[in-house]
Amino acid sequence: MKPQAFHPAARLLHWLMALLILAMLFIGVSMVGDLSPRHTWLLPLHKAIGLALLVLVVARIGLRLALPHPPLPAELPALQRFAAGASHLLLYGLMLAMPLLGWAMLSAGGYPRPLQLPAIAPHDLHLYAILRGAHGWAGYLLFATILVHLGAALMHAWVRRDGVLRSMWPGPLRRGR
Repeated sequence: MKPQAFHPAARLLHWLMALLILAMLFIGVSMVGDLSPRHTWLLPLHKAIGLALLVLVVARIGLRLALPHPPLPAELPALQRFAAGASHLLLYGLMLAMPLLGWAMLSAGGYPRPLQLPAIAPHDLHLYAILRGAHGWAGYLLFATILVHLGAALMHAWVRRDGVLRSMWPGPLRRGR
């Protein structure tokens, strides 16, 4: 039997990661090209949150695979079902790729990594430039995907009123339309 809502741990991780990812996007954008004194504390913060997000996304993928989750509404058209599945795969892929690209970028650039993590890419400035560009473009793609995800969640809540948003809501679940 499928549950009506996501497991509380899955909901907690979803909303915690949502806050951290939004913070990361704003921190990342404000760091680009910024050599002001603010950059000296934003960069370590960005690295630390990135590492935390890597750990959280691995835990979240584990929970997603281990716990049952509510099905999409039966009346949802096939194309929207496909789009929901594809967008979730893209979100999970980007949430995993972003910190790994950042870690590889730091490794290739010869920069310090949080907690003295080992290098996962060879020290190569050309590779660093490629990874830096990929990290930036993946950030834009993540932001766009989040906007689509948010739009779909609001459509389910305000237009379809089918309980999809309610199934991931962080607080107590209330019955009703």
